Amino acid sequence: MNLSEGKDKFLQSWGAYGSSWGVNRTMAQIHALLMIAPQALSADDIMEELKISRGNANMNLRALIDWGLVSKELKAGERKEFFVAEKDMWKVVKNIIIQRKKKELEPMLKVLDELSSVEVDSPEAAEFVRMIKEIKLFSGKADSTLDTLVKADSNWFIGTFMKMIR
Repeated sequence: MNLSEGKDKFLQSWGAYGSSWGVNRTMAQIHALLMIAPQALSADDIMEELKISRGNANMNLRALIDWGLVSKELKAGERKEFFVAEKDMWKVVKNIIIQRKKKELEPMLKVLDELSSVEVDSPEAAEFVRMIKEIKLFSGKADSTLDTLVKADSNWFIGTFMKMIR
């Protein structure tokens, strides 16, 4: 496989996996392209490489900046904006965890808090509240674990992970 084929396969695969991580295919492909680019790319470069519209490129670049996965880079003498991806994979993973928690886990915890106040006036209601409390307990532990992971440094995480799999 030559570089062009490898690059294309990576961009397509990262884009396909993006939906599993809570982002759309194009956003993931832009992220992948910027991660493997040896230098910052302009929106025009991204549009040309991925064959996408300016609006699509700009909307997804803004989202990637909001997620902390991409930043703008200024080049002297250039009017265009250039973009560069975070290439430290530990920071990438942490930023994705932070965004997924904010988008998915935290709203669910809020709903579970509300559901915990259901009146227990029947066996069915008692079972409902019991199950909600169990889900809330598990989700709270997951939230706490993810907070610890986000605050940890990569050496601690890798060391702990290696101990777990032995």
